[in-house]
Amino acid sequence: MMVDPTLAEMGKNLNEAMKILENGRKASEPDADRCQFSRSSIPGPLQGDGQDVASILQLVQNLMHEDEEEDKPSHRRMQNVGEQGHMALLGHSLAAYISVLDRERLRKLITRIASDTTLWLCRLFRYESGSAYYHEDDREGLLKVCRLVINARYEDYSTEGYMVLNSRQPVIYQSTTCRPGLGQHLCSQLGLPLSSLCTVPCNTMFGSQHQMDVALLDKLIKEDVETGKLPLLLVANAGTPGAGHTDKLGRLKELCEQYGMWLHIEGVNLATLALGQVSSPVTAATRSDSMTLTLGPWLGLPAVPAVTLYRHEDPALSLAAGLTSSQPVEKLRALPLWLSLQYLGHDGIVEKIRHAAELSQQLLEKLKTLASIKTSVEDELNSPVVVFRFSQETSAESSGGSVEGYFAGEREVLDTLNRWLCERLAQLVPASGVDMVELEDEGTCVRFTPLLTAAALGTQRCDVDLLVERLTELVPVLNCTLRLRLDFREEVYRHSALSYIEDLSWPGLGAVRYEPRIEKMNDRKRQLEVEKINGELLVKLGDLDADLIFSTGPEFGPEKDCVFIGMAMEDLDVPELVDTIAALGRDIEENGRLLENMTEVVRKGIQEAELQLQKDNQEKLMEEGVLRQIPLVGSVLNWFSPFQSTVKGRTFNLAAGSLDTTEPTYSMKAQTGGLASPETPTSSAKRLPGQRLFRREGAGGSDSHSETSSVGHAEDLSREGVPQPSTPTPPSPVPDEVVSGAPESPETSQVPVEPEPTQEESEVGTPEGEQSMEEEERA
Repeated sequence: MMVDPTLAEMGKNLNEAMKILENGRKASEPDADRCQFSRSSIPGPLQGDGQDVASILQLVQNLMHEDEEEDKPSHRRMQNVGEQGHMALLGHSLAAYISVLDRERLRKLITRIASDTTLWLCRLFRYESGSAYYHEDDREGLLKVCRLVINARYEDYSTEGYMVLNSRQPVIYQSTTCRPGLGQHLCSQLGLPLSSLCTVPCNTMFGSQHQMDVALLDKLIKEDVETGKLPLLLVANAGTPGAGHTDKLGRLKELCEQYGMWLHIEGVNLATLALGQVSSPVTAATRSDSMTLTLGPWLGLPAVPAVTLYRHEDPALSLAAGLTSSQPVEKLRALPLWLSLQYLGHDGIVEKIRHAAELSQQLLEKLKTLASIKTSVEDELNSPVVVFRFSQETSAESSGGSVEGYFAGEREVLDTLNRWLCERLAQLVPASGVDMVELEDEGTCVRFTPLLTAAALGTQRCDVDLLVERLTELVPVLNCTLRLRLDFREEVYRHSALSYIEDLSWPGLGAVRYEPRIEKMNDRKRQLEVEKINGELLVKLGDLDADLIFSTGPEFGPEKDCVFIGMAMEDLDVPELVDTIAALGRDIEENGRLLENMTEVVRKGIQEAELQLQKDNQEKLMEEGVLRQIPLVGSVLNWFSPFQSTVKGRTFNLAAGSLDTTEPTYSMKAQTGGLASPETPTSSAKRLPGQRLFRREGAGGSDSHSETSSVGHAEDLSREGVPQPSTPTPPSPVPDEVVSGAPESPETSQVPVEPEPTQEESEVGTPEGEQSMEEEERA
């Protein structure tokens, strides 16, 4: 058997290249050479001597994975490129090699490739007597079909061009559930006005709310015909992009035959035509005039073209529309698909599609047993696409109706929770391939479409089981959060210092902002104060030993300078949580105010102490006389005749903001013989070892009051004369007392200068002292 050496070398190089790229992805950490190479790969002038293949592949590898160490994504989806994927990639290399053959050999080869691929696809998807057009953009096939229909319905279009369209304006019909922007793209590429696009609403009373309303379509077509327009083409869905529902293709085909319209069908459910048992709505797609197949996602084939199968008897019109080409090289687009289909075989293709359909049924059966989960499927017995959402209702019955809420904004809250649910499921079970979809009636839902993801991600039945297991764990969290949101809001309203932030897009308990109690403050200063207090409050809450997550909220959210609380559990004590937030915010505000007052008091006290020292020095000089100031003479006089100074030391009282004499301090110390170290006040906010915050201790509640509540009511209890342990305040940046003393004689210099705190001074930092300072400041 003769082997082309170039083909053998190409296959070998491709195999080696794929090994290099795949091994680079599995490497956990880049070595020094790789890092150095990555730094040197900054775009610059081409090297004069060029680079070898290994170096170029290494560069590609670095560009593909250079940011993985920085981002470290937890659920990044990477397609599994197996042997069938290698065949598809080899097809692109072979296409480049075959294009250099001589014209005759090239024509024979591409004719064989195109005919074989078209025949296999028509038999596989039950589309008899069809032709195929291969295209990279999945919208390109429909665009070419529109050109074909225009050429067929307007006989003079090839000579007169768009002038013939003025006689009867063409109309293209599509459903509201079609891909966004599809109709606008067709009008833009065909040069038609947007008035040529008619969007047909879906059913509102009978049938699926994701299916085109056939009766209304019939009415719209009649109106267009009466106004002199020409119904040209209808785009129907066999699996809508959102919910995966199938239009009534049989009735739509009859309607198109009645008005001479072209019927084009697209959608993921067309893949089930390859199975032995196909639902009747999808089977009607085999009677359509054209349909688009996206085999790449269905079979897990990278970089293979989409295929549009169509039926038309005039090859000249097909050539004019661009569905066929006289350029042999363009027909090589089918080569990757030709290789991949041969590698998989008929049984392999059917098995991949059947496996995906079974995964959908497996998930659908398990979702029926879950409370608070609603599904939105067209056929519970055979639905390749499963769409579900979390709802506060306990019924697991499948329905597609709108959500009726029991509080304002419930629809938005449920949408937010379902977005969080989808993100968590995608992170926890990345092989499931679930994604988020926005539906008009149901809202935000989670979608499971294994026909589009299973082949690429390698989804198995165990992944579906794991998905259901994770969903079962997350549903109680969603229920508790939804129920406790109202309790959290009501508790926040009970605290005058807290403001409840209504942010329906936040998936959690809610948001709260601490507001300073000082009203005599301009807007700018108040904004800075709010930002400072809430920033420190967020840090303190994050340091607590709790199961909750506190954050600043969405990065680009409208609300700033507030604390967002995450998802909640069943045993969350909401009153204790809100009391703690209010108490911490009050402590931060009062400590900040105390520091500001201390700064001013200390500044004035220092000035007064300096003046008093100068006065004491002058009085001492007058009492001692001039002779005692002379060094030698003063020592002799002091030895023969000691002088007792009447100038006393001074102590600075922070609570009163005044200078006092140290005589009571020294006399008390002389009697007691020293200072007893003050006891450290014990905080009532301490918990037992291992006990976490904001957790109820059972159905009957906690046996004792929460520590946060005792801290919050300490000020009220102190007014009533009840002994209450005070919450320790953080140490001040300045000492409690600033002692100033006048210069004394050597005899008196041996007296200890450390003052004994008086009863008045010991009251600094107590709630009564702080309250008096606050009242003085307000006055």
